[in-house]
Amino acid sequence: MRINIGVSNRHVHLTQDDFNLLFGDDQELEVNRYLTQPGEFASNSFVTLKTDKSSMENVRVLGPLRSYTQIEIAKTDAYKLGINPPVRESGDIVGSEGITIIGPKGQIEKTEGCIIASRHIHVTSEDAKKHGFDEQKKYLVKIGGIKGGVMSNVSVKISDNYTFEMHVDTDDANAHFIGKNNNIGEIIGEDNESI
Repeated sequence: MRINIGVSNRHVHLTQDDFNLLFGDDQELEVNRYLTQPGEFASNSFVTLKTDKSSMENVRVLGPLRSYTQIEIAKTDAYKLGINPPVRESGDIVGSEGITIIGPKGQIEKTEGCIIASRHIHVTSEDAKKHGFDEQKKYLVKIGGIKGGVMSNVSVKISDNYTFEMHVDTDDANAHFIGKNNNIGEIIGEDNESI
């Protein structure tokens, strides 16, 4: 089964309280452009991520605001920042890496919340029933092209509000030359050896 692949650059999700601390009580999270998943958008707001070793500027805040603050980076970013965040599903932030977030009006020392997002596929409830997708299982996705290969340990997320699409981070995308001219994968089966 063929699937479009979207590449997710480093970004931050914020709670309302954290947004207010970073940008001020009089500001709102403004839409720059809508993303492929319904209701989600890239905002006009940016923050700096800082550790004892280094920092990264111009990290975009995604919307809408959430009930938890989460920072998603790639392993390459983690090397630069000198931290070791775990590979996790979105929302699974307990015990993850801490980091400092700096905005134009303030900064926040987060003791956890920084993760490397797992490879995942957004699936509608209808497609899940039709094709037998299960959130408790992992899948294999084949990537074509000159640097093609098979991505293992791909999870699925099921919701009526999703658009059928796979998401990978910039490290996965760069390793397989995934871009505008090579953004189609093929789900080839369950990954029975996933960790």
